[in-house]
Amino acid sequence: MSAIQHKIEELRETLKKHNYNYYVLDHPTVTDYEFDMMLKELQELEGKHPEFYDPNSPTMRVGGEVTKNFETVAHDFRMYSLDNSYSKEDIEDWEKRIQRVLGDVPVEYTCELKYDGASMSLTYENGSLVRAVTRGDGFQGDDVTANVKTIRSVPLTLNGDYPPKFEIRGEIILPREGFAKMNQERIDSGEEPYMNPRNTASGSLKLQDSSEVAKRPLECLLYSIVGERLGIDTQFQVLESARRWGFKVPGEAKLCKSTSEVMEFVEYWETRKNDLPYEIDGVVVKVNSVQQQEELGYTAKSPRWAMAYKFKTEQASTLLNTISYQVGRTGAITPVANLEPVLLGGTIVKRASLHNADQIEKLDVRVGDTVFVEKGGEIIPKIVGVDFTRRDVGSVPTDYITDCPECNTELIRKEGEAQHYCPNYYGCPPQITGRIQHFISRKAMDIEGLGGETVELLYKEGLINDYADLYELTKEQVLPLERMADKSAENLITGIEKSKEIPFERVLYALGIRFVGETVAKKLAREYKSIEKLMAASTEELINVDEIGEKIAESVTDFFANEQNTAIVNRLQKHGIQLEISAESLQNQTDKLKGCNFVISGVFEKVTRNELKKLIEDNGGKVVSSISSKTSFVVAGDKMGPSKKDKAEKLNIPLISEDDFLEMI
Repeated sequence: MSAIQHKIEELRETLKKHNYNYYVLDHPTVTDYEFDMMLKELQELEGKHPEFYDPNSPTMRVGGEVTKNFETVAHDFRMYSLDNSYSKEDIEDWEKRIQRVLGDVPVEYTCELKYDGASMSLTYENGSLVRAVTRGDGFQGDDVTANVKTIRSVPLTLNGDYPPKFEIRGEIILPREGFAKMNQERIDSGEEPYMNPRNTASGSLKLQDSSEVAKRPLECLLYSIVGERLGIDTQFQVLESARRWGFKVPGEAKLCKSTSEVMEFVEYWETRKNDLPYEIDGVVVKVNSVQQQEELGYTAKSPRWAMAYKFKTEQASTLLNTISYQVGRTGAITPVANLEPVLLGGTIVKRASLHNADQIEKLDVRVGDTVFVEKGGEIIPKIVGVDFTRRDVGSVPTDYITDCPECNTELIRKEGEAQHYCPNYYGCPPQITGRIQHFISRKAMDIEGLGGETVELLYKEGLINDYADLYELTKEQVLPLERMADKSAENLITGIEKSKEIPFERVLYALGIRFVGETVAKKLAREYKSIEKLMAASTEELINVDEIGEKIAESVTDFFANEQNTAIVNRLQKHGIQLEISAESLQNQTDKLKGCNFVISGVFEKVTRNELKKLIEDNGGKVVSSISSKTSFVVAGDKMGPSKKDKAEKLNIPLISEDDFLEMI
């Protein structure tokens, strides 16, 4: 190694250590001036000797990389959302659900503070940061690596005995002090202050110039590690390991042996949350044992082994000026309260949901009332009551509209449903554009270069009237549109063309059939393999498909009974959209396990749990989380949960090994 290279490596290591002491341990060992002088020396040496470039050098912290478009990246491991609880009873009910699956075994809980920031997933390979991706929709997010590298509490390289590859999840936050300082600077320069730390942190991640991100005092607080064969047995060990490797993990987490200890932790921090250097909105409670977490598994949206306890919701009162009505893509009508602006939870609230006619009648909400507004789950504002002491004597009850506010068609309300609907499926503008917006959305066709506003514009200009029309657009047609440059027009057409590669199950979801969400679309695609076979299925045949009920079956047959819908599907087919499972996918699929329900329990050597689950599903089987009389087999690995083993034996469910299963397929 040359003397220059040695000096560069020495400076990098020294700066890394000082950065860790200052931003992670909050214990600086050199002055800011000394740190800046060493950083400047390193920048000069790297500038003169580009052959020693390192993407994880401390000089990357200052930013400078400009990102015009943030690439969409799929998460290797889905980022689930958490179920919320608001009372001791909720936590106790959750514990009962856990015990029903695990049986009468001791369960410990790790309690952590719920940081109010922007969720982030960081991928490390061989101890180096390779990717930082936002939560997005949980399945995929935006690659913001260049911006995240400027956050000083995010280690670019790790220390110690870390796994060769893993993802670590956390929140990007703006500490109170840094946020206050940023706002003071904005006020001093005559600019409007930012409204709250959470939105400002989230917005910072999408700035195009990473050197601007570097100026913001962002921090990253970590709380979860995911990957294969990590050698970590408990959530508390996750936190300790992450801290040891160089991540900033707050020390307030506590191991609790009962829900009463959990509630003590919750009550302690609910009264002391304002003493913290950053904002929190609750406590996250997790089953501590990783093995028990695997036994409990996931629902469609959330882990069964974790629960967020949300602190009491902030409430405000304000004047209800008017009630307006929105029309969704399915024709569902949603009443919206237009309010006198009021500050709530750090944001100005001007509108709130009134849900449906029953809710308006139940609360007796009237225009001119002073109403109480809350943030449902602290995200979507909702009206929760009326201050009747301030009601005007001349006020009149709210009459729910009878005709569509967009196309004047008489509304209908089906028996047993809460919402009114506009039945003018093909003539009501918000339904038409709403269906197209759903079609192009990220979880569906994910058409890059095409957003909601552009859809509205294309419809308004008469260029599209349904989603099949998208595939007949030309660059020359879209170029004259407002704010459409040559490059953006080209990107739009390219994005539409690229969407022809989207697999069948996502196309099926994109069609917007009522009650057919992502999970149902996957089941139907797996069962019928092509759109022709699905279109030919009767309601009775659909009901026989696992987990497809009468409501979904009727909705599917109604959709395909409509001639306009089938005409659109036929046009999509002519344009080359994937309306059947590809031959490549079918090669790996069989019906060997059709009708069999499997429970997976324990740790496996030859395949991971995720690979095992995929093998079951690819061969027509179904993975379920808990053992019942309907379970066909339990695939039992090492360290299998004793309660599951006992239950399987009592119900005479066959226990098979990993090798038995692989031989079976």
